[in-house]
Amino acid sequence: MSTILQISDPHFGTEVPEVVRALRRLGQQLKPELVVLSGDITQRARRAQFAAARVFMSGFDASRLVLPGNHDIPLFNLWGRMVRPYAGHRAAFGDALEPTFHSRELMVLGVNTTRPYRHKNGEVSAAQIERVVQRLARGTAQQLRVVVVHQPIEVMREQDTPDRLIGHTNAQLAWSAAGADVVMGGHIHLPYVLPLHGLARPMWVVQAGTAVSKRVRPGAPNSVNVLRWHAGDCLCAVEQWDFSATDQAFVQVRVTRFAPSRE
Repeated sequence: MSTILQISDPHFGTEVPEVVRALRRLGQQLKPELVVLSGDITQRARRAQFAAARVFMSGFDASRLVLPGNHDIPLFNLWGRMVRPYAGHRAAFGDALEPTFHSRELMVLGVNTTRPYRHKNGEVSAAQIERVVQRLARGTAQQLRVVVVHQPIEVMREQDTPDRLIGHTNAQLAWSAAGADVVMGGHIHLPYVLPLHGLARPMWVVQAGTAVSKRVRPGAPNSVNVLRWHAGDCLCAVEQWDFSATDQAFVQVRVTRFAPSRE
């Protein structure tokens, strides 16, 4: 069995210390093979915020895949935004803006959906879609094939439609046909698992809430996702873990199971 811990939207600069400590303990408890951070690492792309995020992520004894979000590009420094938009991210997490992870049971492909000329909305280009398709073609039946974006590739509520990834329809069609099983995202601070219908083969959207920030939505506390892939049984379990103020710990509140197609 392979385990992925998905963290999203920590917005360092707005983190809640007791939630940060609880998430560290959860990581020590779970011992995941891979930790995915699906964007909005910082609140305002400041050096100290990236430094805090780097220290936090280095505390996980696991491989790490870190994507930028729209908050990780300078907002008020217009020169920095247009000339060196990812300088802070690169200094903290390396030059790869579309990192990948491969193991015998996992293929995880990061896609940078941020754009310096967009303040909030995300976009996936035709070239990015095709690049992912080519990489998925090299996947095996034993691997859970995961694409990671920041903005959601699909939403559940009408009010979240403006936040849906630009280019989402083409990406869904192409990535499904190429063999993707899961598309992870964040951005809207709302956790859910959503099956996508009408595609060439089944594909699931796995969205994470905000991991440690005080910027929670009403009714959606700090949360993270844990994906467990049982390759032998071809079964994926997505666990939602919410922070409980009473317990001062993350507790499992929901499990969604599905069997990706291998035809």
